[in-house]
Formats: sequence, structure tokens, C-alpha cells
Amino acid sequence: MANVTATAPATERLQLLRVLGPAHIWALGVGIVLVGEYMGWNFSVGKGGMIAGLAACWVAGLLYTCVAMIDSEVTSTIAAAGGQYAQAKHIVGPLMAFNVGLFLVMAYTMLEAANAITVGYLLDTVAGMMGHTGLNQKPFIILSIMFLAWLNFRGVLATLTFNLVITAIAFLAIIALFVSVQLGASAVPMDFSAITTSPLPYGWIGIVAALHFGLWYYLGIEGTCQAAEEVRSPARSLPYGTMAGIMTLLIAATMTWYVCSGLLPWEYLGQAGTPLFDAARVTGNAGLMVLLFVGTMFSTLASANGCINDASRAWFSMGRDRYLPSWFGAVHPVYRTPYRSIVFLVPIALIFALGAPLDQVVTFSILSGLLGYTFMTFNMVMFRRKWPLDTIKRGYVHPLHPLPVIVLLTLCAAAYFAVFLGYGTQLSAMMCFYIVASLWFHFRRYRFVRRGDQFTMPWPKPAGY
Repeated sequence: MANVTATAPATERLQLLRVLGPAHIWALGVGIVLVGEYMGWNFSVGKGGMIAGLAACWVAGLLYTCVAMIDSEVTSTIAAAGGQYAQAKHIVGPLMAFNVGLFLVMAYTMLEAANAITVGYLLDTVAGMMGHTGLNQKPFIILSIMFLAWLNFRGVLATLTFNLVITAIAFLAIIALFVSVQLGASAVPMDFSAITTSPLPYGWIGIVAALHFGLWYYLGIEGTCQAAEEVRSPARSLPYGTMAGIMTLLIAATMTWYVCSGLLPWEYLGQAGTPLFDAARVTGNAGLMVLLFVGTMFSTLASANGCINDASRAWFSMGRDRYLPSWFGAVHPVYRTPYRSIVFLVPIALIFALGAPLDQVVTFSILSGLLGYTFMTFNMVMFRRKWPLDTIKRGYVHPLHPLPVIVLLTLCAAAYFAVFLGYGTQLSAMMCFYIVASLWFHFRRYRFVRRGDQFTMPWPKPAGY
């Protein structure tokens, strides 16, 4: 690889390498999200009980199925780093593109921080089980983020191949726990009596409130779009990888709810830090405990690894297009990675991982993601209006348009209300943050953007370009 870059003309602009296939896209999408099965989703049970947790699982699954369908069509056509940011700059305009890029960076950086917190918590829990209480979690949090940033620095193929292996192991661990419990490997029988004795402990409003953390089952599957510029065949790999990913997660989420709700009291499950690992501990089976410990560790590392990849691609794309200082748009001459963006985002992730509580970090990530999903609804409508199906070639056409758009917008509105019920102050603070950032871009940075150079697709240009 070094020889190739060394012989390139000095005036040639370095580009990211197209080395990824559908399996890598699956590993990126599922790898980012699968940690949601190992932690975080269970807070939905605490918001409304077991039934509410299951309803949140399936309603959020419908929301993200719409996200995956819409993203697959647009990104397989607009195959550029930055994913939804690249979509926004082509379809809507610079201000929306800046905001969408910022949504992506904050969603993935906060998710990365949450994963690092989980790594420290899990190691502290296991150390306590072995009689070593009071483990200092901070060195493990720092080490995990630094190691994964280094891996991303060295190349995307190695990064996502690593993700493919550890994500597959983490997914198989969930299946193994489910099958083992069904075959009687648990010392504690499955108990779903809470469904009849406490079906909705906080009433119907609990189902709405549970949707907030139900999103954690799938949050990040849209990250497959960030690899669009590094895929060998975007029109094939992105739809296959994304749709296979959401199907994988729907299966894993349902099995997770079933096993954890049957083995753990809902009151404990609603506040557990590592519910799948705790469910394995309840079984009394040492092999399952070790397997789910490994699965939890691998899922958090895979998620943090994918988050670094995706956040850095969005930040890199914004720098390359001058939405941010062009210094961030550099590509490493040997590894062909957006190395400056990778390095720059590391301290931001560390600040939140070391100084913020897990639920607040999770909520910051969820809200940033929700804002991005809301944008997708308007983006999809404008995309179909500006470029109807017969005007440009698409790698994938999602069915039943505009039904997925309507469903997605409706469920996003319900999710905003769910977040407001428990985190209204944080919701308001985040909206203020994004408004201030938009004002900064409009008055301080917009003049550097060359809007005429933003349109890079070989399509007929719409009005305004």
C-alpha cells in the first residue's frame, strides 16, 4: 500500500480506499448496535415494565427498519463518505448538511463514550465477583478508546475485519444463551409471572416512556452509510449489509428481551448495568457466564470501534468540504485514513466517558440520532421529487413510498415525547446547543463553503446549484 501511494503523482489528491464488501458493512452496522442488546435497552423495562419493554423493542424495530430502507436507497445512490451528511449537502443544502454532520458526530462520539463506560463497569463487576473490590475503571476506559483509535488510524480494512470477527462472536453468544436456557441449562427456571401480576406498573404512559431506551436496541444501524466511499460496490454492498444488519438486530433484540425478562425480576432488570451478563450469572452455569462476559466485552469494543470509524468519516467529510477547517479533511499518505479527524475526536469521547453518567451519555446519543432520523423523512421526500425514479440510476429502491417516511416521522415524534417525559431538561439543553452551532455556522463558517463544488454526483442538477 505504501508503494502505491509513493508512486502517485504529487498533485493527486489522496482518496479513501475502496476495500470493503457486504460483510464489512454488516459488521459495521451490527457491530455498532449490538452493544444495545448487552446494555441500555433494559432501562425501557424500568420505565414501564416488561410489556412496555417488549413493545418498545418492536416499535423501535419498526422505526429502524424504515431508517434502513430509506438509507439504503439514498446512500446506494449517493456513495460518499459522511453518509447522511453527504445526502443533505446534495439534496437540501449547506445549513442542513452542517447540522446533520454534527448530529452524526455527536451521536457516535457519545455512543463511543457509553461503550467505554460499560467496559470499565463490567471489569469492575467481574473483579468484585473475584474478591477485588474498588477497581479503578478510568485506566480501562482510556485504554479501550486509545487502542481502538489507533486501530482506526492504521486502516479501515483491518478495523472492520476486526469488527466482523468480534461482532459475530457477540451475536453467537446471545444465541447460545437463548438456546441453553431453552434446553434447561439454567438453575433458575424462566418466570414471566410479572406479565400478569404487573403488566403495566406505570400505566399506558409507561409504554410511551419506554420507547426512549427501546431505541438503544438499534441505535447506530444507519452508520453503515459512513463507509459508502470505501465500499467496492456501493449499489450492492450498502443495501445488502444494511438490511441484513437490521434483520440480525431484530432477532437479537427479541431473544434478549425474552431471556432477560424470564430470568431477572423486572425491577432489577430496569436498572441493571449489564443485563445479559447478569442473566448468565443467574443461570449458575460457569460456561455461560464466561461466554456472556466475552460477548459483552466484544460488543462494547465493536461498537466503540465502529463509532470511531463513523464519527471520523463525518468530521472528515465536513472538513474536506470546508464546513469545518480544511485541516480535518486530510488523508494519511500511507494508511489512507482520515487520521486527523480520528485523533481530534478522541479527547471529546474521553471527556464524556470519564465525566458523565451513563444514562446522560446514552440520552445525548439517542437525541442526536433522533434529529438525524427526522431529517431523513424530509430528505427522502425531496430526493424523490428532485430526482424521480426514472431520472437517475438507483442501487436500491425502497418499497411503499411514502409509507416508510410517514411511519418514521410519526415514531420520531413519539420518541421525542418519550425523551421529554424523563429528560426534558437535557432535551432543551441539546436543542439550544444545536441552535447555537447552527448560528455559528451561518455567521462564521458559511462563507468558506463553496456551494457550487458540493454537487459531485453525475446527475442533472436541480434548481439552486
